[in-house]
Amino acid sequence: MYEEYILKRYPDNPIIKPEDFPGAEAIFNCGQTMYQEKTILLVSVSHRSGHYRGKKGATTHVAESRDGIHFKINSEPFLQIPDDEPYKSVDFHPIDTRITKIEDTYYVIHPGCGAWGTFGILGKTNDFKKHEYIEIISLPDNRVPCLFPEKINGKYVRVDRPYRVVPNELHEFGNMWISSSPDLIHWGCHRPLLKPYTGWGTTKIGPTPPIKTNEGWLMIIHGVSQSASGFRYALGAILMDLENPVKVIGKTQSFILAPYEQYELTGIVANVVFSCGAIPDFAKDQIRVYYGAADTCIGLATGSLSELIDACKKEL
Repeated sequence: MYEEYILKRYPDNPIIKPEDFPGAEAIFNCGQTMYQEKTILLVSVSHRSGHYRGKKGATTHVAESRDGIHFKINSEPFLQIPDDEPYKSVDFHPIDTRITKIEDTYYVIHPGCGAWGTFGILGKTNDFKKHEYIEIISLPDNRVPCLFPEKINGKYVRVDRPYRVVPNELHEFGNMWISSSPDLIHWGCHRPLLKPYTGWGTTKIGPTPPIKTNEGWLMIIHGVSQSASGFRYALGAILMDLENPVKVIGKTQSFILAPYEQYELTGIVANVVFSCGAIPDFAKDQIRVYYGAADTCIGLATGSLSELIDACKKEL
C-alpha cells in the first residue's frame, strides 16, 4: 500500500460516479466553491449518446451539497450556449470550469472547444441558477485562465497556461504566465510565471484559481509527465508573493496527489487526477480538493492548509 502525502483521499471515493446522472458516460473535472454554506461543484458530464437534450457534446451542471460529500446534481445544464455569435460557432464542449468569487460575483471561466481551437470564455453568476456569458478572453490555445479573487495593485490578475501542440528545443508543451486587466476583458502586461520543474510535471503544468493566505497566494497545480505508457496527471502546489504574484516563493517538489487507485488508473483517460480548484477552510486548517479521476468520476482529497503551505516553502 502506498503512503499518502498531505492530501488524503476520502475513504468512499469516488463521491460522484457516472451512474449518478442518467445516461452519463462520465462525470469529471469540476469547478468548486462555497455558496450559502453549501459546497458547489460545476461538474462536467459526458453523455453516452454524444448529445443531451438535442445538443451535441458534453454539458456542465451544478451539483450542491450540505456536507461536501453527498451531492444533488441539477439536470438542467448550467452553461447554456447562446444562440448568437460568437459563442454559437465556437463553444461546443463547455467543461473544466474554474470559479473565482470577486466581491459578490462568482466568475466562471471555461474552455471553448471547437474548430477554432481551445480558448478561455468568461462568464458570471450570482446564484448558480443563471449564468451570463461575458466575453472570450484568451486566444487559442489557452484553455485554463484562472482569476485571482481580488485586485492587486489596482488591476485584476490571472494565471494562464498557453499551450504549444508541438514542443521544440525552445518551448515546452505548457508553461504558466501571469497577466493583468483593468476590466476582466482586456488583458496585457504578460509575464512568465513558472515552467515545468519536476519529475511529475515534465511535459506541462497548469493552474487553478489562487487562494489568499497570510503566507502568500496558494495555488493547486496539475503536472503532466510522459512515459512509454502515455501521459500521467498529478497534483502539486505553489506559493506566490501577495504583492507581486509573478514571484514564486514556494513550490512542492513532490506531488501531493497522483493516480494510484483503480478509479484513477482506468477510465476514459487513464492515469489522471485533475483539479479545477480547491476549497479552503481556514478555521479548520483544511483544504478540500475535488478532482476528476481518469476523466470518468470525481474524487475528494483533503489535507492541512498549513502543512501544504509549509511544504511549498520548505521544498522550494
